[in-house]
Formats: sequence, C-alpha cells, structure tokens
Amino acid sequence: MASVPPPVSPPTPPLFLETARLRLRDCAEADLDRLLALDNDPGVKRFIDGGVPVAPESFRAETLPRLLGRGFWAAEERATGEWLGWFELRPLNAEAGWQVVELGYRLHRAVWGRGYATEGARALVGKAFTELGTERVTANTMAVNTGSRRVMEKAGLTFVRTYFEDWPEAIEGSEQGDVEYALTREEWLRTVGD
Repeated sequence: MASVPPPVSPPTPPLFLETARLRLRDCAEADLDRLLALDNDPGVKRFIDGGVPVAPESFRAETLPRLLGRGFWAAEERATGEWLGWFELRPLNAEAGWQVVELGYRLHRAVWGRGYATEGARALVGKAFTELGTERVTANTMAVNTGSRRVMEKAGLTFVRTYFEDWPEAIEGSEQGDVEYALTREEWLRTVGD
C-alpha cells in the first residue's frame, strides 16, 4: 500500500515589514475570501463607494489583480496571526519608482480604535523614507472621514488641500470634497530628530 504524502501548505507570502503588533506581507490568492469580505463591509467602504457590495466575479477580475500587485500588503496581528485587512504603500508613478508614494489602509471594523492603522501607517512612512528612497508620501480621503484623517495626522502627514472630483455616484458627504495629506522626507527627518 502506497503512502499518501502529507498535504503541501501554500508558500508563505514574503514579509514586507513588522512592527510591535503587526506583520505586513504580500497579499496572496489565499487572501481572496478575506479581501472580498472586507470590500463587502458597508461600514469599511462607506467613504469609498457608499458601501455598495461588489460581486465576487467583479472583485476577482478588477480588484484582486491590483491588490496582488506592487504596493499592497496584507496585515496580520503578530501575536495571533489574525488577518486584519491591508495597507497600501504604492508608487504613484511606475516610471518614477518609489519617489512619490501613496499611503492607504483598509482594516476590519472589529479592530478599529486599537491603533493598528496608525502603527502600520507610521511604520510604512518610516520604511519609505529610510529604505525605499521616497521623497514624498501622500494620502487621500473624503473630507468627512475624520477617522482616516486622524490616522494620517498621527502618521505625520499634514493637510495639503481640499479638492472636488466628479464621481459617477454621489455618496453622503461627497459635497464636502476630498482631502490630500502629505509628508516630505525633509519634514519627516525634522520630526525624527526631535
């Protein structure tokens, strides 16, 4: 009787960054169900598309390839391995490389208010300026998204401007516009020296 080989575990996606409480690694196909559930949480997506659910087929074809690409990192709690959501630190212009990057985050509502977004954002900003050759970090959200704005501020970014986009569907608060926050390497170096 032939022996059955043990099941092969999928390879662990590469680790990008660790903090005191977080592990950020490449997003992987194995994260599909978790990523889809996060995108279908109306509270999480309230300030993105009004919380409109996305069909699995549409998510797999349109959103998943972007999340599996350069600059998106699955977030796990170091102590438990619990999947928390994702962070983004992505070059705004592929040709310019890491010179100017966009910071973003999307975490499960169950872990909001625990400081994970701030911890991850601060660590990514630090990595951008110390290891990736970044000169400017930028982040955007709706003007009414005070929670996300606080995270940007705690990560060291400052308000740059309010702007108005023509979105296909207006959502509550969109009449107040979107805001851009940013931090340059020079500004960051001044705060690190304090």
